[in-house]
Amino acid sequence: MSLTIKVPPVGESITEVTLASWKKKDGDAVQMDEVIAELESDKATFELTAEKAGILKIVAKEGDTLPIGAVVASIEESGSLAVDSSSKEATPVSAPSSQPSTATAPATSSQPGTATSLQVKVPTVGESITEVTLSRWIKKDGDTVAMDEAIAELESDKATFELTAEKAGVLKTIAKEGDTLPIGAVVCIIESGGSDNNVAVDSSSKETTTAATTSTSYASGIPSPAAAKILAEKGMDTKSVSGTGKAGRITKEDALLAEKISENPQVSKGSQKPEVGSQKPEAMGPKAESAAPKPEAVVPGSRTDRREKMSSLRKTVAKRLVAVKNETAMLTTFNEVDMAPIMEIRSKYKDKFKEKHGVGLGFMSFFTKAVCEALKDWPAVGARIEGEEVVYSNFADISIAVSAPKGLVVPVIRNAESMSLAEIEKAVAALAVKARENKLTIEEMTGGTFTITNGGVFGSMMSTPILNSPQSAILGMHNIIERPVAVNGQVVIRPMMYVALSYDHRIVDGRESVSFLVRVKQLLEDPARLLLGV
Repeated sequence: MSLTIKVPPVGESITEVTLASWKKKDGDAVQMDEVIAELESDKATFELTAEKAGILKIVAKEGDTLPIGAVVASIEESGSLAVDSSSKEATPVSAPSSQPSTATAPATSSQPGTATSLQVKVPTVGESITEVTLSRWIKKDGDTVAMDEAIAELESDKATFELTAEKAGVLKTIAKEGDTLPIGAVVCIIESGGSDNNVAVDSSSKETTTAATTSTSYASGIPSPAAAKILAEKGMDTKSVSGTGKAGRITKEDALLAEKISENPQVSKGSQKPEVGSQKPEAMGPKAESAAPKPEAVVPGSRTDRREKMSSLRKTVAKRLVAVKNETAMLTTFNEVDMAPIMEIRSKYKDKFKEKHGVGLGFMSFFTKAVCEALKDWPAVGARIEGEEVVYSNFADISIAVSAPKGLVVPVIRNAESMSLAEIEKAVAALAVKARENKLTIEEMTGGTFTITNGGVFGSMMSTPILNSPQSAILGMHNIIERPVAVNGQVVIRPMMYVALSYDHRIVDGRESVSFLVRVKQLLEDPARLLLGV
């Protein structure tokens, strides 16, 4: 009996998909819910899973474009794979038998002594990304890995993401840390032998049960994202840390404690949580200390250099900044804003605002709102050049420059023109957290129409921000300083901020740029106009 596998519905507007790659080969034995292929639409990539256990028979080929509902493959039922776990005939499959049986051969994925290998390649991570950098190996060559376990960390010019094992087995690394790899390049190989596959045989077998209970949990010794970051920063090996989380996973608290022990071996060992893994807390101090050697002290007056390889993100940012300077006619115009009205509103309503909306009331929401209103009057400031055409957007996707651990990133707030101050503040806070934790996706960092950058948080008084290509303008905020200014013929002390608008003179004329910035100034100095839309 066979089961037909068809292309599932993946979205209302999607009518066809492309078969990107087969994860299993024709004739392979597959388990229920096991990933067998990868499908791509014009919006996303998703996995196709087996709807039952059996032998895979491939119908479509890699690269085929298939309509929704088209037949991709079929799964033929194998008696030995589909045997009920309570059946008496199923028990001898994994148990030794004195008589030969034709049913024992197909009961395992492969014959004893044979081995199968799977190439793990660089996945497609975005339309505009053609290569990535292998920043670090999470697992080492020769390590045993579980299916879907993170084995390496890849870095593109826009984001960092994890590469996971597509099946269980022994890892054989090919690429090295720091290598730049094109999309589709082989990163490593995962090998599995017949003895490994026997673990998946019927759960009623005593031998299988014993192996499952004695083997380490799939999560044992694997750090959480927060823990992995701490250990990587300190150069500590995960093997030197005992995990106390669920199934032996290394938590953030485990990493922090291991860091303290490595810095001070006299830290009370009693503070270590009850161990889940096989290592003892007493062994952690020396190992952690040796795994995280302290940098040599720099002797005063010494003339030494330290070299570090540029990250993929830094190299790409450098290329784009130079390209912007060379390919655009960039100018900057300045103005100053009296921040007293906004500061009075924040001082008066910040507590009620946070109590109602659960987020603080900052300056960014006012600036974002002011920019959206000004773009309605001067749409050329939010336009871009594509070939010999100028593209005007009837929406405002505002990019917010955020300083992340690995460099400057610019996540986007979609349709900011239709959002309230509270919605903007929530969006800014959420994107900032993702940026600091390196969890921003490609979609969250592409497609902006205008950028706002705030150098004032670092103490900048005035700067000329550089364009975020292909956008045509960027607004720079700076620090707020009390200065004497003339108001109604009298000198008064006011909290003032310089603002700078850099723009591409190929699209934006001087009149438009200055008028845009004046409009932003007027809205900020009279916030009631933002609420009334006048």
